[in-house]
Amino acid sequence: MRLRSLATAAAVIALAAPLTSCGFDYATERTYTPAGAANNREGVVDVLSAVVVSGTEGSGTFVASLSNNDELEEQSLTGVSGLSGSEGATIEAVEFEPVTVPANGLVNLADPPADIVLTGDFTAGNFVPLSVDFGNGESISLNVPVVPDDAGYWEGLDAS
Repeated sequence: MRLRSLATAAAVIALAAPLTSCGFDYATERTYTPAGAANNREGVVDVLSAVVVSGTEGSGTFVASLSNNDELEEQSLTGVSGLSGSEGATIEAVEFEPVTVPANGLVNLADPPADIVLTGDFTAGNFVPLSVDFGNGESISLNVPVVPDDAGYWEGLDAS
């Protein structure tokens, strides 16, 4: 009887070891979006697939999808700015109308184009640190790639 109990205990331990190695915090449960653009989900509004589409050096169009997580209140994109280059040159948006993101809604700045034109020291192939500002006072920081205006999905999206 004692040998049988020992064998059962050994079998349980042998089977439990591989099952417990799974643990918690599975990779499939973490947010990971493989993409050629910048994402930030830290604020009330998620900034997704953010890029600057540039046809000419020193100017480009900010393109992203904005997802409002607030179920009751609309939000608005009010500004985009940043720094670029080794001397800390500024990147500024040409004046634009605030973009309203409906409560619990999504706005793709490329469709219809919001035409948020940026100027500064950057060219296709760079990454630029940008601050995306909202009417509720939140400011989201992203390191955004600058993509050429003739590159597949972004072709023709530069309004500058």
